[in-house]
Amino acid sequence: MPEYSGFVEPYPTPPGSDDGDRSLPIAGLRPEILASWERSLSLGIDREGAALPIESDLDPDSRLVRAATPVLDRLCERFAGISVTVALADSRANLVGRWGDPAGLSLMDAASLVPGANVDERFMGTSSVSMVLSTRAPFVVVGHEHFLHGLKELTCMAAPVRDPVGGTVRGAVNLAVPRALADPGMALVLQDATERIGERLLELSTARERELMRSFHQARERGGHAELDLGSGELSRLGGPAPPLASQERLTLLERAVELISSTGETFAEVPLAGSRVALLRRRELHHGDAEGAAVEVSFEDAGGTRTPGPATVSAPDGRHVPLLNYPAEAAEPSTPDATAEPDAAAPTDAWLLLVGEPGVGRLAAEARGRLSLLNEAGGRLGTTLDMWRTAEELAEIAVPRFADLVVVDLVESVLAGEEPPPGRVRPDVALRRVAARTSLARTDEAGPDEARTDEDRTDEDRTDEDSRGADFGGVNEPVGYPAGTPQARCLDSGQPVMDSVLTTGLAGHPAGKVHPVDLLGEGVHSYLGAPLSARGSVLGLAGFYRRGRSRPYEEDDLTLAGELAARAAISVDNTRRYYREHHASLTLQRSLLPHVLPQLSTVDLASRYLPADARAGVGGDWFDAIPLSGMRVALVVGDVPGTGLQAAATMGRLRTAVRTLAGLDLLPEEVLAHLDDLVSRTPDESADEEDPATGTTCLYAIYDPVSCRCTAARAGHPPPALLTPDGEARLIDLPAGPPLGLGGIQPYESATFDLPADSLLTMYTDGLLKESRGYGDTDARTGQLLASLDLAGPELEDICDRVADTLPPGGPQDDVALLLARVHALPEDRVASWEFPSDSSVVARARELTRAQLAAWDMSELDFNTGLVVSELVTNAVRYGGSGPVGLRLLRDDSLICEVSDRSNTSPRIRRAATTEEGGRGLFLVAQFTKSWGARFMPQGKTVWAEQLPQPEQPASETDEEALLAMFDDPG
Repeated sequence: MPEYSGFVEPYPTPPGSDDGDRSLPIAGLRPEILASWERSLSLGIDREGAALPIESDLDPDSRLVRAATPVLDRLCERFAGISVTVALADSRANLVGRWGDPAGLSLMDAASLVPGANVDERFMGTSSVSMVLSTRAPFVVVGHEHFLHGLKELTCMAAPVRDPVGGTVRGAVNLAVPRALADPGMALVLQDATERIGERLLELSTARERELMRSFHQARERGGHAELDLGSGELSRLGGPAPPLASQERLTLLERAVELISSTGETFAEVPLAGSRVALLRRRELHHGDAEGAAVEVSFEDAGGTRTPGPATVSAPDGRHVPLLNYPAEAAEPSTPDATAEPDAAAPTDAWLLLVGEPGVGRLAAEARGRLSLLNEAGGRLGTTLDMWRTAEELAEIAVPRFADLVVVDLVESVLAGEEPPPGRVRPDVALRRVAARTSLARTDEAGPDEARTDEDRTDEDRTDEDSRGADFGGVNEPVGYPAGTPQARCLDSGQPVMDSVLTTGLAGHPAGKVHPVDLLGEGVHSYLGAPLSARGSVLGLAGFYRRGRSRPYEEDDLTLAGELAARAAISVDNTRRYYREHHASLTLQRSLLPHVLPQLSTVDLASRYLPADARAGVGGDWFDAIPLSGMRVALVVGDVPGTGLQAAATMGRLRTAVRTLAGLDLLPEEVLAHLDDLVSRTPDESADEEDPATGTTCLYAIYDPVSCRCTAARAGHPPPALLTPDGEARLIDLPAGPPLGLGGIQPYESATFDLPADSLLTMYTDGLLKESRGYGDTDARTGQLLASLDLAGPELEDICDRVADTLPPGGPQDDVALLLARVHALPEDRVASWEFPSDSSVVARARELTRAQLAAWDMSELDFNTGLVVSELVTNAVRYGGSGPVGLRLLRDDSLICEVSDRSNTSPRIRRAATTEEGGRGLFLVAQFTKSWGARFMPQGKTVWAEQLPQPEQPASETDEEALLAMFDDPG
């Protein structure tokens, strides 16, 4: 049972609301009442005594009155002894019946509330009946909430009367009682009474159908004995076989018959069928007492106009056999001299009865089919793209013109930004933005507000142009807001669909000079249905459906349909919002994990490209990197993580970080891949049957040494690199093929070392560059295209990247592509100095002397002191701890000075804390203090300890405070 908001609570009378005050009270009024008052004031209604129009041509014996009279008689008997009046209004707000206390009826006479009076808000202002007919729901107006002063001592509660067939609101019952006598239980009794009236309407409809069927049976002798079985689609007759009806043809004929029954002017229809056949449908008016109906007959013609002969009866959809209405030809002749008969108006003898029914029921059936068609179309069209604006436009296109004359869709601003909407109701001050507006109406300002054309005024050509396509209109991408109490605000607040009648002036609220879509409705009151766009417990926006005027108000079935359309659109909008959020997070993560700028190196020129398979998504697991190493070497890396999206990007970031960490240890390429494979092979939970997302990742790791001009590389399931030598020959480098990461098992990775002549171009890429489809396709052909593009390469690396990208298929890559180009250069011989000494402590002085002389030759004498200290410490450690082998010293000059000392030992040097009384243990500490960085790398035999310094000629080295250095290693005490 519907809830009755504030049903009979004693609202305090607001100050200044006595009978002599004509101002608009604000305090104590519900928002919907206040909105109704504002509309009433805008209409200029006199609050002292409204002039109500009287309808003199009411039918005192209408179905509504006949159904309601016994029920309302019993209702008044139940309240005998209480000053209660009951009024019945039809769907147009005309009073068609009154019951109750004589004194109360006299007061109604004094207020012009007589049978035939129209109590619509346009004439009477705020009343319970007008609110019910507007909202299509029960409503109560308490005392001071009445617009008319003469009703302020009453509490009026009203409820709609619905026809069970289709849920149409046929009228409203109003119960008025003095405020002091009002009781909540009266609302429940009134609700029971309106439900009983609805049941009686169904009983009367059933009686009418029985009367119509009686009329059909009386015509049995006029027909033959052939039968049209709508269940199987087969036609049979005594005279011989007839062509069958296909399933789709049968449905088409039934749908067209429903339209004919509900039509007021159309009597004939032609339906093309398969095989050059045409079905001719004829509508027949039927009367039997109070019952009025129509029958639709069908006959068939071939392309030459030959009819299928034979009379028939029909199996109706409910299984009943109904005879053909085979009226004699003379029955269709004019009965008066002034009457004229339509051509072919006589019933042919070869017609079958297709469908019978009442026009009203036929209309409901047609509307039900239309609603089903809309839902089917919505299922196929809504959410076809991940675009909120397009989804809103699709919703408007589906609804106009079949469901509404005007549709506007508003979304919450935060939703458009991809943010998480707050759960539950929408705040009144929430920011909304119009994302779609569509109408089938012509602009009223083109002909002036007084000359706006009604639906009857439009020509067939107008309807074809307007109704078939609709039109987008202004107001899109504009912020919108709805005051409290408006049906739009109630819809957003409750999160439920709302039906109401609205004034154009109460809807626009747009800045001056801006054309608003609601302006197209023209002046006056219009039917409105608002449906919230709700998904996962949050309201994302609002869809507003408008019908011009009040000739076709929305009903309960429309409420359900609008809610379903809005729900489907909301799911698509929310999916898009969630996609935007995840997509943005994935892009942000991936961009933060890929190198923003490749390092600037003197020995290697670098360029790169990242080409996503999905240009919109732009997120995958491919990556590339260039990592400077000690000795002016550089590590070049390209990898490919399976999959796409946020997880692939996160996995890529994890592996890239691991690679950079392992590279910092100066490991060989095969050792780096072995450590990565071990990392991927270890799942988070050894007991769980799960696989690391990085399983199957491919990787190529190469180290280039500019001193020896040699490159050492290893690969884990990755395509081999391509090399373009200075003489212009492009080829693939043959590397041992290792398994992808996580699949290696006990199989070790192997590396290969090859020469890279100066100015050679090394090309590293992921397998997306070789794919023509989701599979590899012709890999040899794609590899040939890659090598050919390198053969024609120019000097600029960026141009080479573009040329390689041009080898991709026209539709773009089928998988993400990461491309890294490296043009290598040799370190000139005059920038390298190296010596070898025996493992003897006497060579330390000789090493310092040679270093000092070399620095002077390089004009780097300002580094004498620091470099001498570094060489002394490193050579001393090599002689003392490096074993019996020779000790090597090498100096490399570039933008920095690199000092390297090699020995045959595999022990790892480390800084330790020396005690105050110890004479040694501070060597590496001093090295770290006087250099930019230092470290050690291991070779197949022995190790190399290196230290790097940056020359600073403008800042001469200051004298070192030895006491301060030693104090840093003092034990606390």
